[in-house]
Amino acid sequence: MKKLTFLFIIALIFSLNINSQTIITTNNDNSSIGTSASSNVRTSKYPLILPDSRAVFHVKAPEAQKVQLDLGKRYDMIKNNEGIWEVTTDSLTEGFHYYTLLIDGVAIADPASETFYGMSRMASGIEVPFKGDGYYAVKNVAHGDVRMKRYYSSVTKTWRRVYIYTPAGYDADVNQKYPVLYLMHGGGEDERGWSTQGKTDLILDNLIAEKKAKPMLIVMVDGNIGNGGFSESSLKAFESELKECIIPVVEKEYRVKTDSKNRALAGLSMGGIQTLYAGVKNTQLFSYLGVFSSGWLPNLNGVAEAQYEFMKNNSDLINKNLKQFWIAQGGKEDIAHKNCQIMLSKFNDLKIKYTYSEYPGGHTWPVWRNNLYNFAQLLFK
Repeated sequence: MKKLTFLFIIALIFSLNINSQTIITTNNDNSSIGTSASSNVRTSKYPLILPDSRAVFHVKAPEAQKVQLDLGKRYDMIKNNEGIWEVTTDSLTEGFHYYTLLIDGVAIADPASETFYGMSRMASGIEVPFKGDGYYAVKNVAHGDVRMKRYYSSVTKTWRRVYIYTPAGYDADVNQKYPVLYLMHGGGEDERGWSTQGKTDLILDNLIAEKKAKPMLIVMVDGNIGNGGFSESSLKAFESELKECIIPVVEKEYRVKTDSKNRALAGLSMGGIQTLYAGVKNTQLFSYLGVFSSGWLPNLNGVAEAQYEFMKNNSDLINKNLKQFWIAQGGKEDIAHKNCQIMLSKFNDLKIKYTYSEYPGGHTWPVWRNNLYNFAQLLFK
């Protein structure tokens, strides 16, 4: 009997270790089973996501006097006898969250997490799963590539870069040309955002495999140009960069179709403002516009008013040229919701045709991933 009991214990220990992603942790409340976040570095066990979507964070800093977790809300971490600081958060909403560790007042990225460019700096991130995330899961389908392309900007007089998604099979058929979506990130992020935080390649791989979207190139643009993303001078510089540098480079070096019905322009937050500015007055270049979690800001030195005047004088042309003017928000909790509603009211007065959509979640990446998922299905058909 003792031998059987011993063998049972050994088998139990082995079964707990056979899957390093699911482990048991002792936190301030009780012992719970959790799953390592997919955004962790390699085999890092923490951050650990509990079944109720709370998360456990660890950091080893034996000499520190005070350690906090900044996850939008700040949490004080508690040190154990081994010099490891730990905290369990409140239940977190689905999707991607930036976070920072504050060690004796100094903000650092968590060495256990992948880092992402967001909040205008490198930050840690945690991915909280949810039932509806299957559309950007890695599946057994044909996968495209994400390529990085450097180009010289005649606008900024510097070398810049774009990230480009090419669909599966792009290199196989050298005679096939593709439509292209130019896609912009939000403030505090850069051209990497849609690829890493946004899961663009996985979303398109799955849509194309299911024949829900046309095979297309997606050019992920760096919208950080000029002296600030929302100023009129920066918007003008962005428009010039797009028309004079990015589109010519893409159309010269990649197999893309070059007429307006095969070009789309979209962006989130700051990128949505850039889409409005560069897209509405250039409908001869783009037949599809997507504005995610955005709307004209007040006090932009008359930029919105000037566009409204242009739209008033060109409403028939805009409505004729645009096959889709798709505007989406993350519900009433989206920080851009009020500005967007004011803008849409103005569009109604000007008789501008558009499609409006909401997906709950506020001003966050789960919303924008869902926006891309839905917008991509409307393109080039």
